[in-house]
Amino acid sequence: MSEHSTDELTWRPDPERWNGEWERPETGSGVSIIFNETDTIGYGPALHSHPYAETFIVRRGRARFFVGDRVIVAFEGDILVAPADTPHRFENMGPDRLEMIDIHANPTFITTWL
Repeated sequence: MSEHSTDELTWRPDPERWNGEWERPETGSGVSIIFNETDTIGYGPALHSHPYAETFIVRRGRARFFVGDRVIVAFEGDILVAPADTPHRFENMGPDRLEMIDIHANPTFITTWL
């Protein structure tokens, strides 16, 4: 078993998986982060928006993004941004695992599900 900080174990409950949410306004970083990992093709969140921009980094795999009226296919290494107040969602296109980092330009998560 690898060693992890106490803080890491609170936001990333299974250290063997690339999955968790980091929201620490007390750090002053000004951002909150979601780590996504899925093998399920078609998996992704429902359409939603935030009152701030969200930046997506595709770490592994392939995803289809719906950002406003645009459809974007993103591959490993791609970065894209959903502007503030813009409806968006994504889904794993497969055939491989999708791993992403979602950076919210706000110290806490604020989501409106549409």
